[in-house]
Amino acid sequence: MENTYEDFNKEFYKLTGINLEFYKERQMKRRIESFMNGRCGSDYVKFTAVLSSNREVLDEFIDYTTINVSEFFRNPEQWECLEKEVIPKLKRNSKIRIWSAACSTGDEPYTLAMIFLKYFPKTEFSILATDIDERAIEAAKKGIYPGKSIVNVPAEYRKYFTKTENNFYSVSPEIKKCVHFKKHNLFSDIYPVNINLLVCRNVLIYFTEEKKDEIFRQYYKSMARGGTLFLGNTEQIVNYKEIGFERKASFFYEKKQ
Repeated sequence: MENTYEDFNKEFYKLTGINLEFYKERQMKRRIESFMNGRCGSDYVKFTAVLSSNREVLDEFIDYTTINVSEFFRNPEQWECLEKEVIPKLKRNSKIRIWSAACSTGDEPYTLAMIFLKYFPKTEFSILATDIDERAIEAAKKGIYPGKSIVNVPAEYRKYFTKTENNFYSVSPEIKKCVHFKKHNLFSDIYPVNINLLVCRNVLIYFTEEKKDEIFRQYYKSMARGGTLFLGNTEQIVNYKEIGFERKASFFYEKKQ
């Protein structure tokens, strides 16, 4: 192995199955170098050896590179739009299939669970939450969050949280039971099908344009007719008409009937 970013990518892929070539190079290189400088300078070969021999550091690095930043009801106005514009249409389905892709530590799928319990009995919807980072998934299953993560939670949903210690909060068992967590790689794993609401927010901005286009097309195939794709407020599908979507708002795209 040579001491280059490209060779490091190849070795990291062998080690984890995560292909860093699909992420924007300048952004990813900056993150990697920031992480490894405190451990072995700018030596990719030494850093690869550290990752190969130390599972704790490897897990920490995966968590760092997969950008696990989330919070409950992030961008509240978007969730309000979901309730007013999308949920009424979803009521037409006898069973609503929801997929929270790249869900990080679970804030987003638990947010979905709280909202959907307001409008539907639990038997009428299912939430699949996936992420490539196993540590993030395990943290999500525990459902314990710092106080800063629940700042935007509306008063009506505060009942689903119990304060523990050191200003941490635990999500109620009722909400946890609404979500099924699973490891999933957007670049290599099979996508679920017949999804009525697909939520993937503030993640694709880190990927190359080619990979974003590929994922949007995969999302389209994954969705049921009339299904909705919910993106982050800084994300958009430039060629949505070509793929087959109709744009309903700056962050909502509907699969044509």
